[in-house]
Amino acid sequence: MPKKTAANDRIRNIAIIAHVDHGKTTLTDQMFKQSGLFRENQEVNDRVLDSMDLERERGITIAAKNCSISWKGAKINIIDTPGHADFGGEVERALSMADGAILLVDASEGPLPQTRFVLEKALNSGLALFVVVNKIDRADARPEEVLGEVYDLLIDLGADEEQIDCPVFYAIGRDGLASTSLETHGENLHVLMDAVVEKMPAPRFDPDAPFQMLVSDLGYSDYLGRLAVGRVVGGTAKGNEQLVCIGEDGKPRPLRVTRLQTYDGLTLVDSTNAEPGDIAVISGIDDVTIGDTICTSAAPEALPRITVDEPTVSMRFGINTSPLAGTEGKLVTSSKIRDRLNKEALSNVAIRVEDTEDRDAFLVKGRGEFQMAIIIETMRREGFELNVGRPEVIDKIDEKGNRLEPVEHLFVDCDEPFMGVVTEKLNQRKGRMTNLINNGTGRIRMEFSVPSRGLIGYRDEFLTDTKGTGIMNSYLSGYEPHRGDFPSRFSGSLVGDRSGKGVAYGIFNLEPRGQMFIQPGEPVYEGLIVGEHNRDNDIDVNPCKEKKLTNMRASGKDESVVLTNVIPMTLERALHFIREDELVEVTPQSIRLRKVELSAIKRHQMAGKKKKKS
Repeated sequence: MPKKTAANDRIRNIAIIAHVDHGKTTLTDQMFKQSGLFRENQEVNDRVLDSMDLERERGITIAAKNCSISWKGAKINIIDTPGHADFGGEVERALSMADGAILLVDASEGPLPQTRFVLEKALNSGLALFVVVNKIDRADARPEEVLGEVYDLLIDLGADEEQIDCPVFYAIGRDGLASTSLETHGENLHVLMDAVVEKMPAPRFDPDAPFQMLVSDLGYSDYLGRLAVGRVVGGTAKGNEQLVCIGEDGKPRPLRVTRLQTYDGLTLVDSTNAEPGDIAVISGIDDVTIGDTICTSAAPEALPRITVDEPTVSMRFGINTSPLAGTEGKLVTSSKIRDRLNKEALSNVAIRVEDTEDRDAFLVKGRGEFQMAIIIETMRREGFELNVGRPEVIDKIDEKGNRLEPVEHLFVDCDEPFMGVVTEKLNQRKGRMTNLINNGTGRIRMEFSVPSRGLIGYRDEFLTDTKGTGIMNSYLSGYEPHRGDFPSRFSGSLVGDRSGKGVAYGIFNLEPRGQMFIQPGEPVYEGLIVGEHNRDNDIDVNPCKEKKLTNMRASGKDESVVLTNVIPMTLERALHFIREDELVEVTPQSIRLRKVELSAIKRHQMAGKKKKKS
């Protein structure tokens, strides 16, 4: 006998999905304003949902956010998702709470790699779909062609007829305008919000089923402790009710709901009960992880856990072991670093933390180098000091014992004159061109199949080669047999050979050797990388060298040296630069490069042993 189901018409759960910078958060801002969430004279920041400092600085969404608006008697729960592939775990857990998705596509750029990535996740989850062609006011907008590309993508991803025959809207998200055709000019977003209430499916549930909630996110409150965020699948929960939490081991653990909250706009409000389909926040349990099921003790039944793609990149995190350790940060011990990484893994389903043979170092696995950089940047702002190694891809071994490596489908959009240098650099990194499109506009689009390790450190080089005009995007296409080794860097390092402080005279005399990373007055220690050698070998240098004084000196003879400006070292640039035998020293105030083995004598001994073996 089929299960009886009902729909909660008072609620709609929608996710907004798109490629990076196609306008998700800006569109959500306008929905807030037009639904009456803010007072008319209330001062509101742009991109309200991008609440993290790093999100506002970089103009991207890093963590999925929940909020709600009220429209025509219905509560619309909106989940704003990241567009960057490195934060794919955020997208997967966010979609587990939604019944429908609004796919946003730029009217000029069209569907890009992350559009494909997030759309595939939405289709696999069986979500109803709306397509919004955004930024139709751009001078280079081509909305009709872009809509055709979206349909091609839907067919390519195996969408069913209902998903292909979805409502289409044309919008200028920044101005809060939407219409159902290009001929009519929208005055606001009411047509889109009306369609969400009328055409998006309401959450369905079994009216006779007991309470069940799938934990899709975690929060923390200084007053309430751990917060479990998730969608109520069936039944209702009340405050102070006796419930159980079923973890990965399948064993129910008792919990008492100390506080039950739901979203009202951007804030959480106390609620007496949570309805089926609503997104609820429950406090009262410390031992809860994403994917757990919270249900009644009388009928403990687990829901299918949230599944995320396997991590593809690993990095080694360890304590700062340089002579300057502890001088700039407060949190320097391995136990503090371990606790912080484990806390990150609790709320970020795509992150895994493993112990290593060295008790002061940990292996962190995730989706990409950018995701790792965000974690490191967050930690240094919290006062941590740590050493991190070069990002390395995670290979697989098949049944026959063959080594397989992750391969990316890379899209390059650049001016025609740069085609040669881009193709040459990617060929060196074992990339293969699979497609070339030239529309005769002066710009071309190339597609490559490239090993993931070949893209580590290439992004900065690509921007330099294309004079900042190139656009590069990729998504993981699968695993293929290992394509062979290639050099990760064609230059060596200039390594400090003693402790002291950088001196203008010493640095000036080293400039012919390569590009310097330090300025006069900065601390130097043995093993610190002070610059990039313009040849492929490392050399030990003395940037602390002062000019010898003599008593034979004429007035005006010694002019002050003029040094080349040093480009400040960023975290991403540092992670791209280092090789296997090098580390990035990260503190709240500085980002330095160093050798794993600081002693020059020991490094030379190790190099000699390596030569003998080979």
